[in-house]
Amino acid sequence: MKYPKEYLDEIKTRLKVSTVVSKFVSLKKRGKEYVGLSPFKNEKTPSFTVNDEKEFYHCFATSEHGNIFDFVMKTQNLRFGEAVKHLANLAGMQPYLFSKLDEEREKRWKEYSLIFTKYTDFYHEQLIKNQSLLNVREYLKKRSLNKDQVKKFKIGYIEKNPSFFEILKKEFSEESLQETGLFYFDDKKKIFIERFKGRLIFPINNIAGQPIALGGRIIEKSDYFAKYINSPETYFFKKGSNLYNLDLARKLSNKLESIFLVEGYMDVIGLSKNGIDNVVANLGTSLTDKQILTLNQFFEDIIICFDGDESGYKAALRAAENSIKDLKPEKQISFLFLPNDEDPDSFVNKNGKNYFIDFSKHRKIPIHQFIFTHYKKQTENNPSSMAIFEKKLRSIANAIKDNFIKKYVLEYFLEKISELTPHTSKIRDNLYVKKTKTLQTTKKYFNESKSLTGVELKEFSLLYLIINNLKLMQENIHLIENIKLFTEVNKQIFEKIIFKIKLEKKTKIDDLEIDNQLIEKIIKFAPIKHILKNKLDSKNDVIELLEDINRDLINYDLEFRIKELESKFSKDMSEATFNELKDLKKKQNIN
Repeated sequence: MKYPKEYLDEIKTRLKVSTVVSKFVSLKKRGKEYVGLSPFKNEKTPSFTVNDEKEFYHCFATSEHGNIFDFVMKTQNLRFGEAVKHLANLAGMQPYLFSKLDEEREKRWKEYSLIFTKYTDFYHEQLIKNQSLLNVREYLKKRSLNKDQVKKFKIGYIEKNPSFFEILKKEFSEESLQETGLFYFDDKKKIFIERFKGRLIFPINNIAGQPIALGGRIIEKSDYFAKYINSPETYFFKKGSNLYNLDLARKLSNKLESIFLVEGYMDVIGLSKNGIDNVVANLGTSLTDKQILTLNQFFEDIIICFDGDESGYKAALRAAENSIKDLKPEKQISFLFLPNDEDPDSFVNKNGKNYFIDFSKHRKIPIHQFIFTHYKKQTENNPSSMAIFEKKLRSIANAIKDNFIKKYVLEYFLEKISELTPHTSKIRDNLYVKKTKTLQTTKKYFNESKSLTGVELKEFSLLYLIINNLKLMQENIHLIENIKLFTEVNKQIFEKIIFKIKLEKKTKIDDLEIDNQLIEKIIKFAPIKHILKNKLDSKNDVIELLEDINRDLINYDLEFRIKELESKFSKDMSEATFNELKDLKKKQNIN
């Protein structure tokens, strides 16, 4: 029995060709395409190309050509059914189970899809051509929407006394029409009512671009009717599994790494009108695992931008707590909070595309920072409240599925908590007297820390560890003398320390002859100080921390060299560069 077309289409739309191929072939981006060495022939010069936009691969050396199903079948020697199961699993979809009901299901889907297509087409045409709907077109004009947006999103309008049900009834059964959720039966009047009458309608498409549900908005103020309503869930529409505009936005994943997630249809359309098309909206429900998984298939960074009011903030918090558990090392989830009483539609209309993009770059907050800041505001400065605070954050971190992300989010939470609970520390006693920070010094600290790079902070941690364990470092000089630093000032400090501890039997901080301002800067910004203060009595722990930092610096060096070689390889495509790049990536994986 054949797999349903919509099932195969969904697999193809969820998975980029490059995502599938890159699991077997090392690909390099070149313009709109990816290139690599052919998996079908031994070669030294890449002749294999992948085009995500056109959803195919092509090998110039062997003339092999096809889609993701063809690729998996040919490279893994699988039959079509096995390839479908493999790719469905990769796309996060349930395996398709054939039964006697499949034929009936296929028939139901074709009918369902046809009803929706006829319905949305009819009311879209009515909005554009029906002269009696001038008031609706005036409303759209006031919302700064023109004919282009109406056509692009196939917006329609259903009059208050529609009769399209009677037309559809000539072609489809009442049961089929009711199954779509477009109509409901009025028991008192004994007639079928159009659910979205008197509303603008926004077709909600599946990932392949076929209408499967509607969103509806009234255009007049009313105390009796909800401003927005969505289709009820049906056999072919689940709110938590779909996103408005994903069918169009996903096509941009070849060019853009980020996607804006907003609350409403008008937010999507408003941003799109201003040239921001990488935007989707959830459908009146809390953000679900399925929606995050779907967005992660296409984009690296999800930017959640809800309305700048109390309900928008609460929705963002629910989204943060629900989605952080699905965070992955190569993915990001951020939050963008707009000024009070602004929504993305009003904000972008007022300020324009460039301001909105710039605002998002500078004001978006990583998910873990947002969660910490929220619960910090709920916490009082007493042991009981702090204990509840820490317990809540540990619970959130422990729910994260990826072990690496879990480790670093928990570490971040605990370090930030330690800053809120100052206590006596040997390091502080020896090196400096802590002063109460004024608001001005707090601002200064924030501004200074923003200018520091990740590698500078890692080097500060290394220097901080050495300075506070000089005797231990002298005894284990072999562990530190060959460590490579990258920033010039830190490199000079490091070399001076190594020279001193090699030269003298007993070395104190004062003997290092390092500018006090530099020492203070290291003490001020070294992230490791919050970990080290709890491990002062254990030499093994200090050495373990030292090895961790060294490993991170080696990885930084490897990453930097890999980027240089990738840039070189994109220009010369030489075998020598490719082999060197491959060797470095092996070292990176080992380290």
